[in-house]
Amino acid sequence: MEAIDAELPISFGSIRIIRQSWAAPIDRSGAQPLHHLELSLLPRSDLARASYPERWGPHRFEPIGEMFFIPGGELMHAQSTCRHQNSIVLDFVPEALQRYFDSQLEWTSRRLQGSLDITSHDIRNLLFRIGEEARAPGLASQDMIELMAAQIIIELARYIHGLDEEKAIGGLAPWRLRLIDERLAAGLKPPSVAELAALCNISVRHLTRAFRISRGRSIGHYVLEHRITHAKKLIESGMSIKSVAGAMNFTASSNFTAAFRRATGETPREYKQRVSRNIQILGAQMH
Repeated sequence: MEAIDAELPISFGSIRIIRQSWAAPIDRSGAQPLHHLELSLLPRSDLARASYPERWGPHRFEPIGEMFFIPGGELMHAQSTCRHQNSIVLDFVPEALQRYFDSQLEWTSRRLQGSLDITSHDIRNLLFRIGEEARAPGLASQDMIELMAAQIIIELARYIHGLDEEKAIGGLAPWRLRLIDERLAAGLKPPSVAELAALCNISVRHLTRAFRISRGRSIGHYVLEHRITHAKKLIESGMSIKSVAGAMNFTASSNFTAAFRRATGETPREYKQRVSRNIQILGAQMH
């Protein structure tokens, strides 16, 4: 079930603030004509994943992050155990993005995979601001939203360009990627690049180059993402910010706050308040 809290037309698409609920785990396939950019407002604790079967075959699935992009016209198969979600959605015509590419925009495997978990803080912050403007309109709100939406398209084009800066050859073997993920999931002190290279039995130089090819981001950024995701779960559990900082092996709460803000665009306290507020709103809506 989907409820629309706000819907705002723009010159090349629309902005929606939506609430969704599902009675059963999600397992569905489909394609839509418009490009779709979505930012989840509630914490993602499920194992959401997606496949592009016409591009990857039916068995390859990759994780979906809190912010993801689905190209128009591409068949996607999505699976998730999520039951409730609030989101800010930007749907727009493909021509708005195509104009920033010299030739026909090709959806390579790297671009499709990288778009399932967009890590751009600029895009995230712009979507948040659009949501705030939609909830509490001010002077010239429509013009402001139109300008921010246009900036999102430019930032998205830059992000997609960046995903293909290196050729998708020479990446890490799946078993090495699995070793890295298992080490990060162990919840121990964050590993150094040298430790991960030793774990994979390759040089640091080989690891850093091949990992970026495989995952579309630096290994340092990937380790930080895992730490921040773990920190979010601890915050959501009710643990104090100081305790979370200690559990994450930060020497001071201020260092944790600075790292969290760089990664998410908000402080741990702001994140905790936003999650609590969204949970309260969801609870009120369900009663």
